[in-house]
Amino acid sequence: MVNGLIGKKVGMTQLLQDDGTVVPVTVIQAGPCVVVQKKTAAKEGYDAVQLGFVEFVKPKRVNKPMTGHFKKTGNNAAPVRVVRETRVSGDDAPNAGDKVLVNIFRDGEIVDIIGTSKGRGFAGLIKRHHFRGGRATHGSMFHRAAGSIGASAFPSRVIKGMRMAGHLGNTRVTVRNIIVARVDQENNLLFVRGAVPGPPGGYVMVEKTGR
Repeated sequence: MVNGLIGKKVGMTQLLQDDGTVVPVTVIQAGPCVVVQKKTAAKEGYDAVQLGFVEFVKPKRVNKPMTGHFKKTGNNAAPVRVVRETRVSGDDAPNAGDKVLVNIFRDGEIVDIIGTSKGRGFAGLIKRHHFRGGRATHGSMFHRAAGSIGASAFPSRVIKGMRMAGHLGNTRVTVRNIIVARVDQENNLLFVRGAVPGPPGGYVMVEKTGR
């Protein structure tokens, strides 16, 4: 059984529950996905499948190595742009060329979502690491500065991992224990509670939680 699939973040909306409460949800276009490669413990050392998100891509956008990789699946798998790998459990693992749909999830199930956060560019200490900053009155010249970053005598260098200003965002983020609010099998849509990393149109990986 496949434990996850690739999705594309559509945006956020609200769902009205039977008791009248409003739940904020994120809409994800979950698949359809096609199995590009099947990996087994006998050959690769672990059981997994390589999935491809089915969407139109120009043939010239696919290089020759990836074109040959997709041809190994047969006629059922056309070249795709996004390829991800996920583990499989049990003996009913799909073969190359099989489709994986959103019906692997159900309402109320708990999933983990992996995505790339929004890039914020170069950011300072207060925005990036939530530093308090210095006082803003009484002639203070220390407002949003870094302050001390190390000792002078020993070890006479800046320790690795020191929190400083730099690139904020555009990193891999995993949000755990997200509840599936609704599954729309006809339109391949997945409604999950809360926010999901990344901008609308960004690709995410939705996996069944192992916790």
